[in-house]
Amino acid sequence: MTTENRQLQANYLRVLMVFVRNALVRELSFRSNFMITLFSRLFWFAAQIVMFDLIFRVVPQINEWTRAEYFGFMATGMLINAIVEAIFMPNCANFSEMIRTGSLDFALLKPIDTQFLVSFEKMDLSMANQIVFASGLLGYAIYQNGVWPSGWVLVIYPLLLLSAVAFFYSLMLALAASSIWLGRNQGLLDFWFYVTVFARYPASIYSGSPIGELIRFTFQFVIPILLVVTVPAQVVMSMITAPSLWTLLTLVAAGFSLLCSRWIFQFALTQYRSASS
Repeated sequence: MTTENRQLQANYLRVLMVFVRNALVRELSFRSNFMITLFSRLFWFAAQIVMFDLIFRVVPQINEWTRAEYFGFMATGMLINAIVEAIFMPNCANFSEMIRTGSLDFALLKPIDTQFLVSFEKMDLSMANQIVFASGLLGYAIYQNGVWPSGWVLVIYPLLLLSAVAFFYSLMLALAASSIWLGRNQGLLDFWFYVTVFARYPASIYSGSPIGELIRFTFQFVIPILLVVTVPAQVVMSMITAPSLWTLLTLVAAGFSLLCSRWIFQFALTQYRSASS
């Protein structure tokens, strides 16, 4: 690695740390809002746990998922959502506003990769509490499951989590890039929420009916949101005990989605017309 490349990486890291510091300053400036957000998310978290705990008091398992395994799936999904919503959601949601106001012009003029800038400039650090809640639930689920993760799980599970985050970021970025043509794409960003609702439940839940099988196939292989959430949960709960085709497909789906979203974003920028033009 050349000195120039090392300096470039250091500069990007320094810029990222500035973004984190700015986000922290914003959160500390509105402490009451942070506390309200904390309690509201804690209430939502507790409501989810209570609801499914009541269900598992009646049935021993849902499809192939026991109570402990399902809580492990919930924790995995919460971790992925918390990271995506903390880092990328504020930026992608603001992208159409940058186009409308012309502030994207200034982003394009800065000596830094535009995608990096519009992806990390704003962060919602209040989502950190969701990461803490989800991590606690994951530890509880593993304890209740009674099967401790092996060495390979400690390596592959974080990698699969990052793959899921990368996939959801790619989907969000591609939808945000459509603002170049549509001006405002609130409907498409709403579509992101509607689609990701299916990822709240494991892929096998949708088996058993023609419509369910269609949903499972669509969101496991066409838009693989079920794949990238279910597989990490199965790994950490020891439902998948060795590297398999599913883990490989998850990693490939994340890499392919990143490449596609990068191309879509770069192509969208070539179609952008400056606010002053």
